[in-house]
Amino acid sequence: MDAPTTVPAIKINRFLPYWAVLGSDVRQTVNSWIYRLWVLLSLGSAVGYLLYRFGAKQMGGFVANAPEILGDLLTWVVWGSVTLIIVMTAGAISGERGTVADSVLSRGISRYQYFLGKWHARLAVILGTYCVLAVTALGGAYLLLHSESLTTDGSVVALIVVGALLVLDITCGVSISALSTSTVVSITLVWLALYGVGFLMSLLPAQYPAPDRALQNLPNVLRGYYDWHMISRLVSGALSLSLLIALAGMIGFARRDV
Repeated sequence: MDAPTTVPAIKINRFLPYWAVLGSDVRQTVNSWIYRLWVLLSLGSAVGYLLYRFGAKQMGGFVANAPEILGDLLTWVVWGSVTLIIVMTAGAISGERGTVADSVLSRGISRYQYFLGKWHARLAVILGTYCVLAVTALGGAYLLLHSESLTTDGSVVALIVVGALLVLDITCGVSISALSTSTVVSITLVWLALYGVGFLMSLLPAQYPAPDRALQNLPNVLRGYYDWHMISRLVSGALSLSLLIALAGMIGFARRDV
C-alpha cells in the first residue's frame, strides 16, 4: 500500500501586495514627466548658479561665499520646487480612483498596504533624488569655489533639516490625496495646509523652531554654527507631525469608499 503523500505547505508572503504597490509606484513616479521636469530644473539651476558664481570669482575677483550659495540652493529646493513636489504627491492616490477599487477589491491588496506602498514609494523617489542632487551641489561647491568655510558636519545637518521638511511635504500630499476624490482639490488643500502651518509657525517666538527661520539660518549651519538642540526639535517635530498625518490619512482612507 502506497504511503500517503504530504503536500508541502505554501508560504504566503503577507508583504507581497505592499512590495507590488511600492515597486509599481516607484516606476510610475520615475517615468512621469513631472518628476523629470523637477530633476532637470533642480539640476540645471544648481549647475548654472555654481558656474555663474565660479565665473564671477575667476573673472571679477568676487569672493565666493559657498555657504550662502548652498543655502540659497537648498532653500530653492523647498520653496522653488515645492509646487512640483506637491503635484507629484497630491495625485498619488486621488489620481488613480479608477484603479483603486480594482486593486483593493479584486487583487487582495488591503487599503493599509496600498497607502503605505504609495507613501513609501514617493518618499523613496523624492528623498533619494534630493540626496543625490544635494550631494552633487555640495561636491561642486567644494571643487569650484574652494571655500574653507564649509564644514562637513554642518553640510550633513543642513541636508537633514531640508530632508525633514521634504518628508512633511510628501506625507501631507499623499495623505490628503488619500482623503480626496480629485487631484485638483488635493493640490489646493496641500497648498493651504503647508503654507497655513508655515505662516502660523513663523509667528511663534524666536525660541521655537520654524521652517522659515531654519531655512534662513542654513548658511550658518553650513559653516558649522548651529544649535543642535533647536535643530533636533525641528527635525523631530517635522517627523512626528508627518507620522501623525500619515496615520490620519491611512485610517481615513481605510474607512472611506473606493
